[in-house]
Amino acid sequence: MKAFMKWISDSFAPKMQKIVRNPWMAALSSAMQKIIPFILVGASIFLYNVLRSYIQALPDLGKIADYSFGMLGLLIAFMMTNQLMEKLRHPGYMVSAGLTAICVFMMFINPTFDDNGMMTVAFGRFGPTGIIVGIIAGIFVGFIFNMFGKLKLLRDSNLPVFVVEWINNIFPIITSIGLTALLTFKFKLDIFDLIIKAFSPIQSFGQTLPGFILIVFIMTFFYSLGISAWFWSALTTPIYMAGISANIDAAAQGLPATNIVTIETVFTAALITMGGVGATLGLNLLMLFSKSRDLKTIGKISILPSIFNINEPLMFSAPVVMNPFLMLPLWINAITGPVVIWTVMKSGLLNIPDKMVYVGQIPAPFSRVMITQDLRAIIVFLVLLGIYLLTWYPFFKVYEKEKLKEEELEETTSPIGA
Repeated sequence: MKAFMKWISDSFAPKMQKIVRNPWMAALSSAMQKIIPFILVGASIFLYNVLRSYIQALPDLGKIADYSFGMLGLLIAFMMTNQLMEKLRHPGYMVSAGLTAICVFMMFINPTFDDNGMMTVAFGRFGPTGIIVGIIAGIFVGFIFNMFGKLKLLRDSNLPVFVVEWINNIFPIITSIGLTALLTFKFKLDIFDLIIKAFSPIQSFGQTLPGFILIVFIMTFFYSLGISAWFWSALTTPIYMAGISANIDAAAQGLPATNIVTIETVFTAALITMGGVGATLGLNLLMLFSKSRDLKTIGKISILPSIFNINEPLMFSAPVVMNPFLMLPLWINAITGPVVIWTVMKSGLLNIPDKMVYVGQIPAPFSRVMITQDLRAIIVFLVLLGIYLLTWYPFFKVYEKEKLKEEELEETTSPIGA
């Protein structure tokens, strides 16, 4: 174990931190965070519609969701390129490159035109299904703009500054749009369809039990190294969004929801992320009754955020991050939680969420019942909490013993009167 932890801390973790700081990866993570307000707008409308189903006199606000949540592919195309230009230090390209990405995305989704010049495109291609297409469009345009940005055409010339800026924008714009137009209209390629087919195995795998475990475990494993779960949002968000969108459509048709792997299951219901990523609520409860002065104090400070599924104070102050005593149970929880939830939902013992609620800071038991619309969620919560407590207990007691030794040593070596 010591050799493994040494490899983690001295070799693996520094390399991963280097990857996280890579401008291309950082831009991807940042872009996903930037579109969260639009997802939250759509989520609030879906919550409103729950109330409207009981009060028919309330107005229909569905169009607000259509043009916020339903335009995520288009939004991410702009934001992906925008953030790439910022991270790659081309601030002068941030807007123009983002606008170019929108043009490229519009061609990627393969609109058709009739003899009267009317453009037709499936609206669903703009939304959650199109997130991965928007990311690809953004990376494609960002790559071209980055190449031209490095050339710095006519920067040392005597031409007016605005003329130089025009020239340095025209070339990457025409290259991006020209190449896309060639593929779309000359070679008749449905780029949207090609991208979706290429990534469909990943999305399909994400909705399986092994995929579910892998998604949660990877997020938790790297969080235990101090790398935020947001880093993986570019990979997981398309899977989550496609899953909940299909569930919403199924519910609208009177059919049962079938996709378990959604943001609502993982974060909002907070059964898997009970207290935060890694299910740290059990650890926090144990710390409240610890014999260690330091652990008990941290437990008291962290309990309120933990109730709202915010565990950064606990992760970094206990600490759990890079702590060999507490990292292992964190990883175990990342496997146990998905297995239990998958089992109870697949067997019909707990409803699968069919409404979009993108908020993970709703305390138990309200979030569980609200998301699943199922009172059995309280029983599942209590069972899982018991499992998590049993997982944390032996590792916590070993760590507590070490902390007590440290505190005793501090007391015996501290100056008199200190």
